[in-house]
Amino acid sequence: MATFLTGLVLGAIVAFIGPSLLPQGLRSAFTDLLLRAIGAVAILFAIASTSFVRVPDGHLGQLFRVYGGGSLGGGRIIAVRGENGPQARILSPGFHPWLLVNVLYDVDTSIPEVNIPKGKVGILTAKDGASLRPGQAFADPFPARLGYQMLDAEAFLLNGGQRGPQLSVLTPGKYRLNRYLWDVALVDAKEVKAGFVGVIKSNVHADVDFGTLKADKPANCDVIPIGRPDEKGRVDAPIVPVGCVGVWDKSLQPGQYYFNPEAFSLTEIDTRAQVWTYSGGYRRANISLTVDAKGDIVQNRTEVDVPFNKEDADRAIFVKMEGWDVPLELRVVAQVSPAEASCVVAGVGTLKQVEDRVLTPSIRAITRDVAGGSYEITEAKVDESGKPILDKDGKPIFVTVNRPTKVLDLINQRPLIEGEIERRIRPEAHKSCVTIREVRLGEPAIPPELLVAVRREQLATQLARAFVQERAAQEKRVDSEKAKATADQQSKLVEAEINVQRSVQNAQAARNEGQGERDKLSLISEGQQKQVGVLGPEATVKLRQFELMLETIAKFANAHPEVFTAALTNAQKFVPNVQVGGGGGDGIAGMLMAILGQSLSAAPAQPATGQPAAGQPPAARR
Repeated sequence: MATFLTGLVLGAIVAFIGPSLLPQGLRSAFTDLLLRAIGAVAILFAIASTSFVRVPDGHLGQLFRVYGGGSLGGGRIIAVRGENGPQARILSPGFHPWLLVNVLYDVDTSIPEVNIPKGKVGILTAKDGASLRPGQAFADPFPARLGYQMLDAEAFLLNGGQRGPQLSVLTPGKYRLNRYLWDVALVDAKEVKAGFVGVIKSNVHADVDFGTLKADKPANCDVIPIGRPDEKGRVDAPIVPVGCVGVWDKSLQPGQYYFNPEAFSLTEIDTRAQVWTYSGGYRRANISLTVDAKGDIVQNRTEVDVPFNKEDADRAIFVKMEGWDVPLELRVVAQVSPAEASCVVAGVGTLKQVEDRVLTPSIRAITRDVAGGSYEITEAKVDESGKPILDKDGKPIFVTVNRPTKVLDLINQRPLIEGEIERRIRPEAHKSCVTIREVRLGEPAIPPELLVAVRREQLATQLARAFVQERAAQEKRVDSEKAKATADQQSKLVEAEINVQRSVQNAQAARNEGQGERDKLSLISEGQQKQVGVLGPEATVKLRQFELMLETIAKFANAHPEVFTAALTNAQKFVPNVQVGGGGGDGIAGMLMAILGQSLSAAPAQPATGQPAAGQPPAARR
């Protein structure tokens, strides 16, 4: 402005006053014309120097009119029709000629464009515009036909834009915003992760366009009933249609969303299966059984602390069973379906609040009821004798009965107890819009005193079996050693066996020989008796003696034929030709001896083996 006034004054002085100030000798028509031309140029330069604006790249020019406009009225702060004050019009980057723009306006070209980075959202607040309606917290969204044209201050003010916080937001990108009208705040965009859904609690009643979730402004915002009319105990969850004030009945699917977090509050609900574990916080006792060197069973009782993990849902559940306090570990698998997510948020809150406020107390109570009460079991119907009752087709009739729960049932009937707890807890969880997928019992900390008797019996039985097996092994080892020794002595055993067989045969031969001898002697005895009857006893004895003598001589002759031959050859030297016996020896024996003597003497002399015949000269002997 100073430059403009200085140039304008100097130009006027030179053009209009300058000629009169020159000496008379220097004045002429030419000099007057020259001074007027210089003054005009100075005036034109002053005007031209204030009649353009250059806006740098990445910036914008904001105008504040100082002269030549009327006053703003009606509480307005942005001029649309040239009034003095902040102007709705802005200048984009580049060169802008405008007569006396720098005289009539204050031009600010230092304002940068608004940059919304990735993952952020720009929250708009308008400083001018129509007032919000009574009860209205946020301005209506930009009309769909205009869209982001409403960011232009003139379009915003001329098309009914409302002052205050806006529902429409800026997505990532660059924008030229009139800072006289707009305030921009950067916040994080909302992202619904995979495995989750986003439940929206709306503070406005308006049209909705979230990309995957769109709805016109609803005319009816009555609460949508949930569950069956006859269902008792279900949580009261006020759910409304999309676009109404309250918790919407439809949820946002996984993805990234840009909206005003003050107008729409998003709660993420995990729709994946949740595992709630109840464990720790107790002491586990154990009785170990060992066998000493004598074979006696020795008991040793120990206790260890089972710590509570803070990541678990809660501590183990203590149940009273048959007078015993049994800490029972439990694992519950629960899930919230996307359709029930709004019910959870409107009725209870977050999934963690459902777990802590609703389901954990129910799980504890139901587990204690089942463990300390009874459970259902399907079994065959039996008569008084214990035999199953059959139907007309010959098949057993099954009935469902309630059986009192015992401590050892936690081991022996675990699936039935798990099923009973699951059957009872599902309706309770359904009241809170949660589905129970399964219930599983952990390793029960049964008092070891209840298991000692069974374990001792099992150990004793196993020891007895081990003793039997060891004895059988020893017997097999002895048999093996015996078989090995037998194999080593096989030749001797075969020889002994042959000897045994030989002895058996010899004994049989001896028996046969004895039998023959006995038969022979019997026959001889009979013959001798007959001889005695014919010859008399004495003659019979002598005859027998002679026979025995002959047998002896025959055996000797068979054994030593050379001796007998030599004896026969020289018999005439020793035996007389005739033997005369006396003294009553004239019996048969005498007669036989005489005949023998004559035979010997009559026999021709035969030389002995290796000797010359009798009467042969010595020369012939050589």
